[in-house]
Amino acid sequence: MPAPAASAFEHTTVLLHEAVDALVTDTSGTYLDGTFGRGGHSRLLLSRLSDKGRVVAIDRDLQAVAAATTGATRVEDPRFSIHHTSFAHMADALAAQGISKVNGLLLDLGVSSPQIDDPDRGFSFRHDGPLDMRMDTSRGESAADFLARADERLIAEVIKNYGEERFALQVAKALVARRQSGNPVRTTRDLSEVVAGAVKTREPGQNPATRTFQALRIFVNAELEELEQALNVAIDLLLPGGRLVVISFHSLEDRIVKTFIAKESKEVYDRRAPFAAPKAMRLKSLGRVKPSDEEVNANPRARSAVMRVAERTEVAA
Repeated sequence: MPAPAASAFEHTTVLLHEAVDALVTDTSGTYLDGTFGRGGHSRLLLSRLSDKGRVVAIDRDLQAVAAATTGATRVEDPRFSIHHTSFAHMADALAAQGISKVNGLLLDLGVSSPQIDDPDRGFSFRHDGPLDMRMDTSRGESAADFLARADERLIAEVIKNYGEERFALQVAKALVARRQSGNPVRTTRDLSEVVAGAVKTREPGQNPATRTFQALRIFVNAELEELEQALNVAIDLLLPGGRLVVISFHSLEDRIVKTFIAKESKEVYDRRAPFAAPKAMRLKSLGRVKPSDEEVNANPRARSAVMRVAERTEVAA
């Protein structure tokens, strides 16, 4: 399937300078941008590196890959390459370039502004369009197709577990009833209307469909499972002293990242072998960073962002 044209929608990179400052420890090193988006982090990274430095980017969104390789937004730098894949498979993308270790690895999670603002992608209740929600439109099941075949129990579980929606069961019942009436949900407006009728109490300043849209997006793209896989791969790709930088935009993602770093930042003793050497810590937490008030005022979508940084420890092979 041909890649779509690079999107004209603009994207403001969150925690741009903070992420690159935390990531770069060696200006001649190799760095992986696991979520290219529209290239904010990659471009600043390249500006910080010497002629010997290198940036390998990946993205599962064909429009992001097109933005990096075609038209006015393309990145024309011999130190840069991009691959169409998810960050769970970043080791394969690096291996294709003959790379086994990197000096730094960045994951900027969630959905980008071009994805949200394009009605054809189906990510937002603010625009009417096909209820797709796939980050990689070349494969997988759309949100509309999932809602067309899933039973009430599964729909409710997805909305509750990934959206933390109190009225998940009521929303699921309404969606199934609509489907059984012969008029299944196929657009973002359809979904917004069904959810609005099922959610009984409203949170101030928040659209009642917010949590359901989040849940379906996370489920359709297996975002949390991909993140867990990526973190386990990342730790083996990092050189000693290399940095892991992860920017999250909701509590489910951040909880996974925080727990992973905490687990890998302590020695583990085997109670069955009390005199054996403990399993060495593999990461050292360097803390978290939130956007400044100035950044949030300029870009309200930054308000929920949390950046966590960890450093790969010296571990014997």
